Amino acid sequence: MGNPAVVVTAALVPTCTAAWLVWGAASAPADQGRNSDVPQSVAALPSVRPSVHPTKAPSRPPRTGRQLAGRVVVLDPGHNPTNNRHTTEIARKVDIGTARKECDTTGTATNAGYPEASYTLDVSRRVRKLLQDRGATVKLTQDGDRPYGPCIDERARIGNNAKADAVVSVHADGSAAGNRGYHVILPASVHKGVADTRAITKPSRLLGTALRDHFGDATGTKPSNYIGGGSGLDVRGDLGGLNLSRVPKVFIECGNMRDPKDAALVSSAAWRQKAAQGIADGITAYLEGRG
Repeated sequence: MGNPAVVVTAALVPTCTAAWLVWGAASAPADQGRNSDVPQSVAALPSVRPSVHPTKAPSRPPRTGRQLAGRVVVLDPGHNPTNNRHTTEIARKVDIGTARKECDTTGTATNAGYPEASYTLDVSRRVRKLLQDRGATVKLTQDGDRPYGPCIDERARIGNNAKADAVVSVHADGSAAGNRGYHVILPASVHKGVADTRAITKPSRLLGTALRDHFGDATGTKPSNYIGGGSGLDVRGDLGGLNLSRVPKVFIECGNMRDPKDAALVSSAAWRQKAAQGIADGITAYLEGRG
């Protein structure tokens, strides 16, 4: 969902009740956090990597030191580990310009019960540490410090109010087994009601492209084989976190938690550190103008 550089990161590994874990494992394959609308085509997007890992030289790694001093980044860990205890509150509808959508959703989980909300918080916290070591000011939309949410409109406001240089919303998908890989969601050009993304579509695309490239390089994984036509990019105008943003912002779906192979990756702390490295390197490349 994407936008000096503020990074909001959150990584929370909650202690879930056994009953909730069973519920998470048995829930429907579709990740309700994506709102399951039909994605838009990315065929016209420039600079699209093929589905096969690129043969060109890998992106230049970020310089070491405090190169991001003065930049603000906001990291938006998707969902909240205790959203399932506040179903009435998160079901409240909010205005996203093109429609009214749920305040927030519970997200998906692996078949073994590892929740998306735990994954997103853990990875966001790891990204925060990496970016802070590079001098950036990093803010999280939630850090395991809220009973639920925040709502999608508030998540957008946090990045806007921080005047963030970049915002990245961290997620993992909940699709069918066999669907694998990562993709970055870019904001469509939307101008309706309270939504106006016209000023951020171009910089968000640059941010998203840098994120896509560096995430693949760091993790060794390939772009999605089921969304984006192998480009690793998707454009959507139905997500409140993007529609209401006034600063460059994107979402990253790091993998499909319902596929056994991808689930094994996201469940690994070592792989989550690689994912964090890829996200941090992508943000750094964008902020340094070398995406």
